[in-house]
Amino acid sequence: MKKTLLSLCLLVASFAAFAQLPTIGFKGGVNFATLHATVDGVSGSGNSGSLTTFNVGAFVDFKFGNVSLQPALNFTGKGGSSSVSIDDQASSSGKVKLYYLQVPVNVVYHVPAVVGDFYFGAGPYLGMGVSGKSKDDSGNSESIKFGSGQDEIKRTDAGLDAIVGFKFKTGFLINANYDWGLTNITNVNGIKLTNRVFGISVGYAF
Repeated sequence: MKKTLLSLCLLVASFAAFAQLPTIGFKGGVNFATLHATVDGVSGSGNSGSLTTFNVGAFVDFKFGNVSLQPALNFTGKGGSSSVSIDDQASSSGKVKLYYLQVPVNVVYHVPAVVGDFYFGAGPYLGMGVSGKSKDDSGNSESIKFGSGQDEIKRTDAGLDAIVGFKFKTGFLINANYDWGLTNITNVNGIKLTNRVFGISVGYAF
């Protein structure tokens, strides 16, 4: 993980050396998160329902003409709701909320418009779990631990991030993103659990 972070930092530094003056921005909004499960090799056999949570973060945009490199640091909520379907039998067991510090690095293409510019892009992300909580039907809650135990969640989450949005000339922006988790976050044998998150946010770029 340290090697991956170092590689991302070196990549950003090398691009920054040749970029225009960077744009700094902040944004925050709402997430709609699910947990995608593969049980005994059957993909989607234990997917969760959607969980509403939030995201907030800051980004730096290094622009090269109409293309830019956009690293960010986000605090983002993930997880899933209680409705889980396994072998066509539904069960209700509450909610799982997971919170991550996440670093996406997106390559973004900008399309100029009259009042601003439309943009879209994609790239990898790396997340570090900082806290989590589960809540059952009765309202009882319990903290989730990160680690390598059978009843713990793996701390590291990595995958692909895609963004699309519009930035007005005033600096105000509207943004949507989708996180496609690629790493298994559970330690339970026979189960692969990955994060899926659709987010909508607003922000401001200086």
